[in-house]
Amino acid sequence: MNAQRTYLDYNATAPVRPAVREAMVEALATVGNPSSVHAEGRAARGRVEDARLEVAALVDADPQDVIFTSGGTEANVLALRGAIAGQGVETLIVSAIEHPSVLQTARLAGVRTLEIPAAADGAIELDALAACLARADGRCLVSVMAANNETGAVQPVEEASALARDHGALMHVDAVQAAGRLALGPMTSGADMITLSAHKIGGPQGIGALIVRDGADPAPVLTGGGQERRLRAGTENVAAIAGFAAAAACVRKETEEPGRLAEMRDRLEADIVADIDGAVVFGSGTVRRLANTTCLAVPGISAEFLVMALDLAGFAVSSGAACSSGKVTRSHVLEAMGIEPALAAGAIRVSTGWATTPDEIARFSQALKDICTREAARSGLAA
Repeated sequence: MNAQRTYLDYNATAPVRPAVREAMVEALATVGNPSSVHAEGRAARGRVEDARLEVAALVDADPQDVIFTSGGTEANVLALRGAIAGQGVETLIVSAIEHPSVLQTARLAGVRTLEIPAAADGAIELDALAACLARADGRCLVSVMAANNETGAVQPVEEASALARDHGALMHVDAVQAAGRLALGPMTSGADMITLSAHKIGGPQGIGALIVRDGADPAPVLTGGGQERRLRAGTENVAAIAGFAAAAACVRKETEEPGRLAEMRDRLEADIVADIDGAVVFGSGTVRRLANTTCLAVPGISAEFLVMALDLAGFAVSSGAACSSGKVTRSHVLEAMGIEPALAAGAIRVSTGWATTPDEIARFSQALKDICTREAARSGLAA
């Protein structure tokens, strides 16, 4: 095993930032339950409320609209199930490329569910959304992610929100992958609910938020206490919330970061296409994508092989559809895009972030080329 490790799986989770560690250690020294009225409790409450300001700023929201959760999955579930129970939603409209926490929740919700197809470039089809809205029964909730976690394809959220508003539907945006990578304020201004997660931007795992704006009134999924506007029972995780705030503050200052990441992504993709026969970069040149994300495949080489070979070479990447158990499964995103199954089976995702350097990308590009060259030679001998 190569002793030098290079982490290129930021879309799965980003390394914790130094400022986040410091904020969490400081918060852990705070004694008190945020719901207590004594001085210690008020100090803990102060940390939570200060954090609300930072997290709200990620999407230009009002701090009082921030509901802290255990992560993006819980926030998505609260948005969908909460809208059904609290606002009488009878139809859910979700895109076919959503995160499983949206897709599976919608399919098991017990109400009518319609799915918006994706085009070959990875963006949802707005005409199809309009058709779904026209067919919807009763009150409706539309859920569309801001950017896809596998391909990086940025979705037409503003246009989707306008369509939802024209039909009197609620709008939910899963912005987990887009936070810190896109200007989310204007993009999500028409959304009633927005999902965020700390660990994608260098914060701790296990903390997220649902932005719930005026007009959205979901019912709680977790009950038993009055925390978080009575929408999420349970004592707040003060240290994780403080870490979330520190990460949010960091990404809001990094105004040049998208350009830096895009330069590395474009260099990587140019090298891959030039040096590896048949290599395909999904969505390249046809749709706006996150600056940090490349989803690629090499015909005839499986994703499982590439992920393991790269790991042995010292590089951490994911398959296009690494599931919760860590196994490599078929990507529902690439399937929705109409990618040929044999090619989709070879898809891997390279995602960069705050600590990635151009030298690491250059070394990765060479390692991938070497692996593919060796595999092509081996396959040729075997044939």
